[in-house]
Amino acid sequence: MGKEYVNPSSLFRSLDHGFLQAVVASGRRTIYLSGQTAWDAEKRLIAGQDLDGQTMMAFRNVRAVVEAAGGTMADVVSLRLYIVDYKPEKAGAISRALREFFPDDAKPATTWLGVVSLANPEFLIEVEATAVLE
Repeated sequence: MGKEYVNPSSLFRSLDHGFLQAVVASGRRTIYLSGQTAWDAEKRLIAGQDLDGQTMMAFRNVRAVVEAAGGTMADVVSLRLYIVDYKPEKAGAISRALREFFPDDAKPATTWLGVVSLANPEFLIEVEATAVLE
């Protein structure tokens, strides 16, 4: 059981962006999270039309689900980020959140997808995650 973090030197240095190229994981439980957004418990949009704020709230919601299932953010092995109208200049907000929410020694494998829209037209980002608990 455990996790092996893979970041080959033959690929770009993804750690600078807050994630690793791959995570090999085995454990006793796997958690598949639905996409998390910047809604709070009353379905109020936190941070309005600010990508930084919505990203931070979405990651707080990911953490809440993982912790409710008995894990920590170090157990998250994979993320899929759906970003409305993604452009490279939006990367800073996302990289900051990845570096803040995940321990340096336990970064997840991550895919960033630019999308036209999400379920609610006010959403700027949605974060889907997979966690493996040991």
